[in-house]
Amino acid sequence: MIELYGIKNCDSVRKARKFLKEHQIPYEFIDFRQTPVDETKIRLWLQHTDIKTLFNTRGTTYRTLKLKDLDLDDDQKIAWMAKENMLIKRPVLVLDKTVIIGYNESQYNEKLLDYKDTYGNFRY
Repeated sequence: MIELYGIKNCDSVRKARKFLKEHQIPYEFIDFRQTPVDETKIRLWLQHTDIKTLFNTRGTTYRTLKLKDLDLDDDQKIAWMAKENMLIKRPVLVLDKTVIIGYNESQYNEKLLDYKDTYGNFRY
């Protein structure tokens, strides 16, 4: 099952959810505010993506916490993301060993539509 992580009112998350719905791709939505992710989950994602992609330096949370001034190393960034999930770029889409950060329609087309069989059924 595809897992889509984010928050409901994020524009990128809305686009990702719309894409999945339009292509009739089943998924589970996990809202960071209701079900925060921990360091273990973040480290699992980082086995399939890099920290520069996952760690959101452009958001309000990053600026409010003045994290740029701290010159964080990767372990500190992971700890902060676990403490403040809003520091994670959204959405995070997880399918098997594929982790897609952010919404990019061409990347969604390439990675997700390949999972549909010749009958249009989504296969895992």
